[in-house]
Amino acid sequence: MEAIYARLEGIDYFELFRLPRTATLRELKQAYYRESRTFHPDRFSQLSDEAIKERINSVFKRVTEAYVVLRDDKKRAKYLADIGGPDRAKKLRYTEESETEQKAAAKKALEEVVGTTPKGRECYKNGCKEFEAKRFDKAMQQLKMALMYEPANAKYKDKMKEAENEWDKTRPKDDFRIR
Repeated sequence: MEAIYARLEGIDYFELFRLPRTATLRELKQAYYRESRTFHPDRFSQLSDEAIKERINSVFKRVTEAYVVLRDDKKRAKYLADIGGPDRAKKLRYTEESETEQKAAAKKALEEVVGTTPKGRECYKNGCKEFEAKRFDKAMQQLKMALMYEPANAKYKDKMKEAENEWDKTRPKDDFRIR
């Protein structure tokens, strides 16, 4: 216990479980049960030394934390990327900050691609169809409506500029309609 506790801050979850990074879920589960039985605080409740109890509790918490992260495919992928990167020493533990960072990145990517409102997404989709059909004036109408629902969406703005440029190239020279 003392040896693991002394190294606890410098090892990753796989080293804690003594598993390769390619371990299967079954191997992970077996390792978790092995380590949790070894370091469960109830096994050491009769000890009088509070410092040892606290160390055992710390190791057990880390074992549980490791299992929670590694059994979840998304968290595991993020964790593997973190410990494989240049900031390995700072990323040995999967923190709430890591999870918040991951959720924010996923949300931003989703919003930029499809938008946040159903009506905005629908108008954008219709605008793209009109654009593909080379009906740029109708595409601009749909994209303007999409931007009414989501004025900050960069993807919608880019598509709108693209439609405006194409419309300017193809519109009749005597057409003075106001956009």
